[in-house]
Amino acid sequence: MRTILTALALTGLTFAQPATFSDRDPHYKLQSEDKVEVQYRYTPEYNATVALQPDGYVSLPLLGEVKLVNLSLEDASREITAKARERLADPEITVLLKEYVKPYFVVAGEVNHPGRFDYHGDVSLVEALAISGGLKDSAKRTQVVVMHKTGTDLAEVRLLDVRKLMNGTGVREDIAIRPGDMIVVPRNFISKIEPYIRISETSLYSVILGLK
Repeated sequence: MRTILTALALTGLTFAQPATFSDRDPHYKLQSEDKVEVQYRYTPEYNATVALQPDGYVSLPLLGEVKLVNLSLEDASREITAKARERLADPEITVLLKEYVKPYFVVAGEVNHPGRFDYHGDVSLVEALAISGGLKDSAKRTQVVVMHKTGTDLAEVRLLDVRKLMNGTGVREDIAIRPGDMIVVPRNFISKIEPYIRISETSLYSVILGLK
């Protein structure tokens, strides 16, 4: 039986250095397809309402392309202001969120109702599995994968023992799911998985679900 590492190697996925999950940030982070309004206090002729492209950039009058994906509105304002200083004297810029992609998480694999679910408030891993109908008898409870994209080609990955999380002593170790997270409950044995991976054309969950 092939391990998950063997499958990842065959698909060309590469690994980054280990790191722990970062703490959740209460401020909304801009995502692809979000729409923002950029307002100039002293030069309103450069005001624009633009959508984040799939690569995370926006195209602005005067400034050209600026990358805003994964930035808070405050950080986006600072990023645009810094670039505007190359053309304008002491610009004051405000970024407003006009439209956003509804947050969600995905559960795949050995659960009763796999799919994409709306993200409402705080959701833990155990709660996410319950929302997806619970684990099947064929689920590998000791090796559940949680993947969080941190860039266009990099994902943060954890391998968790849900069996421990569901008992009285391990409930405090339950982790928070973040918008956009993917949870994969495998049937096959996973001997080891790196905490970060690079994503190629074949996504992680497709690799896991493809193991026989």
